[in-house]
Amino acid sequence: MNSLKSDLEQFICVGNDVVELKLVKSEDDFFNNKKVFRPEMTHQLFGQTENIFGYKDLRIQLYYSSTRLAVYLNHNYSEKINPNQYEGVKADNVIKAIVDTLEIQPITSKDEFIKELAKESTFKPSGNLIHSYSREREGSTSQFQVYKHDRMSLDSFREYHSRMQTFLWFFIDGASYIDTDDDQWLYYTFFEKQVEGSSTRYNFVGYMTLYRYYAYPDKIRLRISQLLILPPYQKQGHGAEILQAIYRDFVSDINVLDFTVEDPSDNFVRLRDYVDCKVCMNLPSFQADVIHKGFTHTMENEALEKSKIHKKQVRRVYEILRLRATDMSDAEAVKAYRIEVKQRLNIPFQKQKNELEKLKKVLKPEELAAAMQAVDTNERFKMLEKWYQEHIDAYMRVIGKLSS
Repeated sequence: MNSLKSDLEQFICVGNDVVELKLVKSEDDFFNNKKVFRPEMTHQLFGQTENIFGYKDLRIQLYYSSTRLAVYLNHNYSEKINPNQYEGVKADNVIKAIVDTLEIQPITSKDEFIKELAKESTFKPSGNLIHSYSREREGSTSQFQVYKHDRMSLDSFREYHSRMQTFLWFFIDGASYIDTDDDQWLYYTFFEKQVEGSSTRYNFVGYMTLYRYYAYPDKIRLRISQLLILPPYQKQGHGAEILQAIYRDFVSDINVLDFTVEDPSDNFVRLRDYVDCKVCMNLPSFQADVIHKGFTHTMENEALEKSKIHKKQVRRVYEILRLRATDMSDAEAVKAYRIEVKQRLNIPFQKQKNELEKLKKVLKPEELAAAMQAVDTNERFKMLEKWYQEHIDAYMRVIGKLSS
């Protein structure tokens, strides 16, 4: 039995290590291993362990043409498990798992895919161009553009969206496809504009989706749902550039109240903190000579007017910028900051305490003792200190970026 288990373990590989993603601009790119980037996760395709069973030296090639996002899918391996030799145990059908999850009809012929590359120069982004900017990339200046789609009105964009959203499974945890028939969705696509002689290419960089919610009594609240920037374009400042462009797109819209974010990742929280701090640090109420006086409604109003920042996020921005303005060698100033932040963090415990006071009138003694144990003072202090330190660590990373 142990021998069989040991033999079978030879046929286990990790999905993250064997899936090759690539944006292909030319035939040379197809064969260039330096263009490969790996997924951050594959559990949404292959299960929680992210393991694939049944192959040795497995290599899964999932390549996209860089503008039209034509999809090539294939796999190879040095050996596949033989069910006749291993008590009928079969290899996972990895191609079916990918096709079914991504809902794609891939090209499986290398030659056919390379022929498709000839059509790349015919692609033009749909939607309205709302922002252009440049970045130094690979030793030269590259131009980038952001396009807005108010709704899924064009069949051509519907098809394009169906391909670009397939990247979600590899980079967004808990990914799911949205209902494109719902007109409350907004779409933003990002491209690298590349001029080559007389032709212009638009290489896909990423995209963002927002949803329009009702905000009482007569406004719309925009919720950022998905933001994806592909690995070849990450850590180049695109996220901040794009988020600021979208803020500007709505700042004068009297129907839009503010922005919120749906279940943000840690990376997006840092991005949003940075962008919002950049906006607010230039506003009068956030200046160093007044920010130490405490949080005010003026701060909320100025941030809302400037970039439609939600009031809860304004409070977080205030804490970051006040920490930035605090003299860390001044013990009293540091103490005052710590007390104010902990008072905010203590609000859930205070609500719990107030509820307990009400329950004292109706609970039996043993039930009351159990409830009081849940709000043990020492445990509350420990939890508050833990939360406080986590916030300070996150805030200091943003402050470091603001200073760079």
